[in-house]
Amino acid sequence: MDYERQPYRRCGRSGLLLPAVSLGLWHNFGEGKTLESQRAILHRALDLGITHFDLADRYGPPIGAAESALGRILPRSLRDEVVITTKGSNPMWDGPYGKGNSRKHLLATLDRSLARLGLDYVDIFYLHREDPDTPLEEQVATLDHMVRTGRALYVGVSNFSPESTAEAARLLRGLGTPLLVHQPPYSLLDRRIEESLLGVLEREGVGCVVYSPLAQGLLTDRYLDGIPADSRAAEGRFLTPDRVTPQVLTFVRTLAELAESRGQTVAQLALAWALRDPRVTSVLVGASSPEQLEANVAAVDRLDFTSEELAAIDHAAKEAAAG
Repeated sequence: MDYERQPYRRCGRSGLLLPAVSLGLWHNFGEGKTLESQRAILHRALDLGITHFDLADRYGPPIGAAESALGRILPRSLRDEVVITTKGSNPMWDGPYGKGNSRKHLLATLDRSLARLGLDYVDIFYLHREDPDTPLEEQVATLDHMVRTGRALYVGVSNFSPESTAEAARLLRGLGTPLLVHQPPYSLLDRRIEESLLGVLEREGVGCVVYSPLAQGLLTDRYLDGIPADSRAAEGRFLTPDRVTPQVLTFVRTLAELAESRGQTVAQLALAWALRDPRVTSVLVGASSPEQLEANVAAVDRLDFTSEELAAIDHAAKEAAAG
C-alpha cells in the first residue's frame, strides 16, 4: 500500500484521516462482474493508497452483493489499515420492518451487513436518507447505540438537509457520540451543498465525503461525441439520456479545453475541482477497471487552481445554465 500516492485529509474535527480519493462500490461490485475483476480493482485501490471503501446494504445488484464481494476479497490482515463504511434506510426486505430509520430496522440491517462483510464492526455507519416517519431522536439514539455496542466506530448521515444535519449533530453531541461525516452529492453539475450545507458542516465540525463527483460519468470525455451504445445513459442506468443536453455538452467541452491546458482529463479536473474546498474531505469514485481507478487517482497530482481558472469554470457553468 502506497501511503505517499495521495494526500489524506482529516474528517471534520475528528482524528480520522481519509484519502482524498476513495472507492465507492455502488456500480461495479454486483452481478455482471467477475470476482477476479472485482479483486483486481480492490487490490489496485490498495496499491494507490485508497484506504476508504464505501458501501450500502442495498448496493449490488442483487441487494447485498457489494458487501458480500468485499467480504470475500479483502484480506483480513488489512482490517486495521482500511476504513469500511456502509449505510441503512433502504428497502431491504418485505414487511413493515424492512426499511426506514426505525431502531428495529437499522439494527437488523447493520447486523445483516456485518454478516455479509464478515466483520465485527464497520468504521462508519450512515443513515442513507432522511425518514420523516421516525423521530430524529430515535434515529440518532440508534446510531449512538451502534457505537456503544461496538457495531460501528463512527456514525454519519447521507442526503440529509442542512437543517436536519444540524439537528442530528446537536442531538448526537448530547449523547456523547459526535456526528463524524455527511455524504452528499457534489459536482460541477450539482453545487447545491454550497448554498448552506457546507457552512453547517464547517460550524459543526463534520466532515464531507461527496458522491457522484463526476455526475454519473457526464463529467468525463465519454459523451463529447454523443451517447455511446454501451454507456450508462444509453442503458438508462442511473443516468438517463435527457440529462445529456446540448448545454451540458457545451460546458463539458469547455472543461475539456481547460483540462488539457492543465495536463489533465475532464474527469481529473472535475475531481480536483471538488477537492478544492478544504471542507470536502474525500471524493468517492467508482471504477470498472484498475486502469480507470488509476486515472481517477491521478487527479491528486494537480489539485491547485488559479483564480482565472476558477473564474472560467464558473463563467462556463453560468452560460450552460442559461443556455
